[in-house]
Amino acid sequence: MATEPARLPPAFLPVRPDWLAQYREDALEPDLPIVDPHHHLWDRPGNRYLLKELLADTGTGHNVVATLFVECRAMYRATGPDDRKSLGETEFVNGIAAESASGQYGTTKACLGIVGNVDLRFGDRAKGALEAHMAVSGGRFRGIRNVSPFHPSGIRASTAQPPEGLLRDPEFRKGFAALGQLGLTFDAWLLHTQLDDVIDLARTFPNTTIILDHVGGPIGIGPYEGKREQAFAEWRPKIAELARRPNVVVKLGGLGMHLIGMEFPHQPKPPTSEQLAKAWKPWIETCIEAFGPNRCMFESNFPVDKGTCSYDVLWNAFKRLSTGFSPTEKAALYSGTALKTYGLSLV
Repeated sequence: MATEPARLPPAFLPVRPDWLAQYREDALEPDLPIVDPHHHLWDRPGNRYLLKELLADTGTGHNVVATLFVECRAMYRATGPDDRKSLGETEFVNGIAAESASGQYGTTKACLGIVGNVDLRFGDRAKGALEAHMAVSGGRFRGIRNVSPFHPSGIRASTAQPPEGLLRDPEFRKGFAALGQLGLTFDAWLLHTQLDDVIDLARTFPNTTIILDHVGGPIGIGPYEGKREQAFAEWRPKIAELARRPNVVVKLGGLGMHLIGMEFPHQPKPPTSEQLAKAWKPWIETCIEAFGPNRCMFESNFPVDKGTCSYDVLWNAFKRLSTGFSPTEKAALYSGTALKTYGLSLV
């Protein structure tokens, strides 16, 4: 269960500030409250994204009232038992959350919730590790993510290198059972070719909330390069089947990653929100139709998606895609679903 050293893999697009600065937009619906339920923090060689960088993005005009951190194997403890090393990340993020909670850096409640990482293949030891995260999080720990994107072609969609069939591993499932016992959630990050695994997981553990990250990881590179229609045709019925499991919600985002295979990062100038909305519409609309607004939440996936667009443009694209929804439905999509799913309070 060795952890790969934290570094930016080739699967991640580089963030190019000068390129992004060529195009910016004023925020649409600037008063609409947003809880961003998916971002990362890290300090890696040549790639820093900490509170200062996060608040620079959330402060570009949209009304981001709170955020939720999702694990990225940052600041693990260098020593100690293997099943406690990931505590370093929760401690690190909790410190940043405390900085934000002081109010000295603005009104956005950064890292109001924390999704950490406990390798559930620890099996019977996983529950103790989860409880340790809860104890050091200042009440902010909400669940975990074990990344599982695997494809026999060698496609990489994460800094981790998960094995094939992680979500079906017997020891993983033994550890997974502890999540429901402790009232914790599970973020599932995998590829669209693996959706049967999360469907089976949701069926086996109906009392554990599962959050499907990044609309289920539609592949647009490698064996799917130039075959987006084929990927969509494979992905869509699996999303419909997964939506029949009431314990599953979905995050609408992650479509700016290299995995998706869109051409925007390779153009001379960054995309407009209109261009993004048009390109992302089939995936976003399908998810909302299948799950409904009360089980969908828009996410930034920053700074990973920052390789494609800036924060202001990204949320404008989402707002264009939600045109026509009622105020109640928008409240769910932009904040309500996230708050309810992760048990967060803005008070």
